[in-house]
Amino acid sequence: MKIREIRIYPLEIPLEEPFVISLGTITHARNLLVEIMTDGGLKGQGECSPYSFINGEMLEGQLALAPLLARLWIGKDCREIEARMGELDGLLSGNYALKSAFDMALYDLNARAVNLPLYRFLGGTNRGPLWSDRTVSVGNPANMAVEAVRYLEMGFRSIKVKLGGPFESDVARIRTIRESIGEDIPLRLDANQAWSVSQAVRTLRALETYNVEHCEEPIAAGDLTGLRFVRQNSPIPIMADESLFTHRDAANLLQMQACDYFNIKLSKSGGISNALKIAALAESAGIPCQVGCFSETRLAISALVHFVMARDIVIHYDLDSPLMLSDDPVSCGVLLESNGRATIPDENPGHGAEIKKEFLDEQRVLVVE
Repeated sequence: MKIREIRIYPLEIPLEEPFVISLGTITHARNLLVEIMTDGGLKGQGECSPYSFINGEMLEGQLALAPLLARLWIGKDCREIEARMGELDGLLSGNYALKSAFDMALYDLNARAVNLPLYRFLGGTNRGPLWSDRTVSVGNPANMAVEAVRYLEMGFRSIKVKLGGPFESDVARIRTIRESIGEDIPLRLDANQAWSVSQAVRTLRALETYNVEHCEEPIAAGDLTGLRFVRQNSPIPIMADESLFTHRDAANLLQMQACDYFNIKLSKSGGISNALKIAALAESAGIPCQVGCFSETRLAISALVHFVMARDIVIHYDLDSPLMLSDDPVSCGVLLESNGRATIPDENPGHGAEIKKEFLDEQRVLVVE
């Protein structure tokens, strides 16, 4: 179980159509794959999605840094997950997305070594199916309503709506969508930090009657005093997203009583190790969680679903990034249907997913041994 070789691949896949949020527009998934090989021939894969305007990382930087991290692990025991991740933290501050790919590959490798699905390795139960929401890009209210209707007709059970404009525009967006899809299907909001404190309170109060489950990160990340004020004055529950990277952030949010929900993303938390710590804090405080994604393929989403199966505190699922991609380069793993239904269809060991060899053969690779 010694690490013999680590391979690092850039993955670039166009989206079916541009995805627009208040912070910017995404046209391609530009992700990083880490593949770890042991001296016994076992292999584990992990993927991350750098999102520069949220996690501050870019693929070019990750490709420069990843070999430095990989060299720390050559010849080391892959079973010592905490020790291995501690070595990465000791060399490099932050860069949680990059570290999450290494972390995910380690967990995949260790679960495969004992021939267990990752959720069982983590002590969980296959309690599927899970039902992902589908996200409507921010834009013209009429166009957003058309998109929401399309997702409703596809069979999605909840719809997430990106906001982040002037008060009148955001209210018009939700009003138009609600008028188009009816009253029953839940809506979830995400302002991606676009509002001021006063605008957040004003907007959320205006949207009280539109059957909104929660609103993610309404104001600038890190302003926990402002976030607590919004929470105290909003009729709609508040979810921390960009304010929540690691378990340390979770502890600060709990101390400030700044939110009603946590949104856990592996490319924010630094991987499964820290995600488990966030979930433990959430459980102790009775804070329900959502899991979310950036532009990951079905490989990282497979690992995320296995994590969900191990933690009952996660009750909302935002898993739709693979559905936005123009190609699915992943074999096996979680089955994510076009209506958002996600299941683990087999008992394959690890997270069960693998980037197809023919796809990787077309990518450039950095090998550390």
